[in-house]
Amino acid sequence: MSERTRLALRRARRWLPLVLAAALASLVFGVTTASADLSLGPHEATYEVTTDSTVTVDLGPLGTLEIDSPLPLFLGARVIVHEIPSSVTQVGSAHTLEALSSDLQSYLQFFARPQATVEAAARALVVDALWRSAMAFTALLTAWFALGALIGRARRTELARTASAHRRQLAAGGAVVLLVLAAGAASGVTRSRSDVDATPTSVFDGTPLQGARVTGRLGGVIDTYGSYAVAAYRQNEAFYAGADRAMIAAWAVRSRELADTHGDTPAVKTPVKDAPVVMLVVSDLHCNVGMAPLIHDAATLSGADVILNAGDSTMDGTAVEKYCIDTFASAAPKDVPTVVSGGNHDSEETAAQERAAGMVVLSGEVVTVKGVRILGDGDPNATRVGAGTSAVSESSAQEGKRLADVACADKDGVDVLLIHTPTVGNQALDRGCVPAQVSGHLHMRYGPLQVGDGIRYISASTAGAVSGQPTVGPLHGTAELTVLRFDPATREFLDYQVIQVHKDGTAAVGYRFTWPSTRGLPGVLAELLAPHPTAVVAPSTGPTIDPATGAGSAVPTVPAGE
Repeated sequence: MSERTRLALRRARRWLPLVLAAALASLVFGVTTASADLSLGPHEATYEVTTDSTVTVDLGPLGTLEIDSPLPLFLGARVIVHEIPSSVTQVGSAHTLEALSSDLQSYLQFFARPQATVEAAARALVVDALWRSAMAFTALLTAWFALGALIGRARRTELARTASAHRRQLAAGGAVVLLVLAAGAASGVTRSRSDVDATPTSVFDGTPLQGARVTGRLGGVIDTYGSYAVAAYRQNEAFYAGADRAMIAAWAVRSRELADTHGDTPAVKTPVKDAPVVMLVVSDLHCNVGMAPLIHDAATLSGADVILNAGDSTMDGTAVEKYCIDTFASAAPKDVPTVVSGGNHDSEETAAQERAAGMVVLSGEVVTVKGVRILGDGDPNATRVGAGTSAVSESSAQEGKRLADVACADKDGVDVLLIHTPTVGNQALDRGCVPAQVSGHLHMRYGPLQVGDGIRYISASTAGAVSGQPTVGPLHGTAELTVLRFDPATREFLDYQVIQVHKDGTAAVGYRFTWPSTRGLPGVLAELLAPHPTAVVAPSTGPTIDPATGAGSAVPTVPAGE
């Protein structure tokens, strides 16, 4: 080892304790001062890290709700709940018990799946803590070098000799200082539970809020009305748990039938050289997070490679609906990407939330996912509850022409046009630039049917959305998911299979039906075969499974349409 190397190592050993001390102090500062502005249910909220091992939801004059913190060490969090933002509009005030119950369901929707909000808050706090730690560390180093430059080289050498002679004493003193600073930071944000009238409540037993302690007037509110809220929550949980079991049982019945017939279906079997790419289609979820476990299980059972989301994942595209987006993102199995085309009830803020959650958000360019080339864009209209519908930046016809131009100019071709409103894709289909279109918006299933020189499929609502009814709580209508299989060799869809979950909690899984082909159809014949826009879906038969008994019977599913 050269003399220069030994000298460098000696200097590193001399400076390493100071660097580590600065890093530790910066980390303590960053963690104990981290904060993030997110949402809690329909409210805006500020999340702050504390050191009292408690998560405290501060509801102002009403009091607080406290639960033991899931964070490591002594870390906790304080959630300061603000107003419901003005961007969340309502049709009118609630004057009846029925109207109030729908508001209650909106809160239960959040508490039924709080994991997504907790995970989002944890990520935001970690990012903020790291950012604050880095800034503090940079400030300390800058101050150190600035001080060194001010006192000069000779004085620095003299101080270094003095410090070297008292290294152990300085190290011990530094550790004591750090402990005092950490204790000071903790005392600044820690509240002793003995100072607060925290009343344990049994109302939340068996829910994600089990063990919560309540203070102030909130305790009386929860004790009086909490049992009603928890009863509604448990009813909601039981419904979707039963529906999920029914769907799994129905899938097993259909799978056994397919195995017995060696994969044959009521339609013509299509030979496949390569393993097909499986896509699960969902649409018009409208923040019904109760369907998230069913989406996950449907994707797992079908072996989905991709989830196609045809839009309207939210109600109003507001910041507080981020928990809906995070919940739907977590529904995708590991390594299964979600490709989404925004709907008229979504917004640019929704798109940003979806990107942050890891989804592939279509924005007018062709993307390749699992070997499939997909084109799409957000809906050109914006529909807000109580505010009507208005154009965002261009008309439906203008967006349709733009997407058609992109598809026709792409030398590698487009396999799927994924959009929310079906008519936006008319020009691309008429010009023969896309062989298939998947969309939603109508809350009813149509197709797959010939339109122009392509095939259009309109998915029904995966939230069971019914006009005039909320999409939270148990289903008010039939929820549908569709499994599509795509042949990577011929670059065509092979078949489609519909999964239905009914409002009584039963489920049905249909046969696989061959996807129509447009190859070789003359233009005039294709025009003659183009369906009327109100044509109903072809019937699909599947086993219906009761969620309670598991008993099933093969019945035809109800055709979507009017």
